[in-house]
Amino acid sequence: QVQLVESGGGLVQAGGSLSLSCAASGRTFSSYAMGWFRQVPGKEREFVAAIVWSGGNSYYADSVKGRFTISRDKAKNTVYLQMNSLKPEDSGVHYCAATAPDLAYCSDSGCRDGETYDYWGQGTRVTVSS
Repeated sequence: QVQLVESGGGLVQAGGSLSLSCAASGRTFSSYAMGWFRQVPGKEREFVAAIVWSGGNSYYADSVKGRFTISRDKAKNTVYLQMNSLKPEDSGVHYCAATAPDLAYCSDSGCRDGETYDYWGQGTRVTVSS
């Protein structure tokens, strides 16, 4: 099965930048897509960004579009989330997710849906101060 480990979270001032990484278990990784979700206490988990592993097609939540960039390094089995112009509302635990190895495709809406993803990391906390 796929194992995911996030890193890169921390404290940053509003307007600053932060880059998150998600490393998948190298030899077993074969997910169609990987995504980032975030959650804060009292609120539902929300979609942030996703990327199709093979072709690199990317998807973004409206709230982060233009500020965040998702990318992947196939050789390192790693997905990144570059976060720029951070706002306090970007704070929260950020989770990396991967689809099951047997998922052949997910649509635009499907790739944005947490139910599409079967594997999840432990999360990395991002705190944006004002």
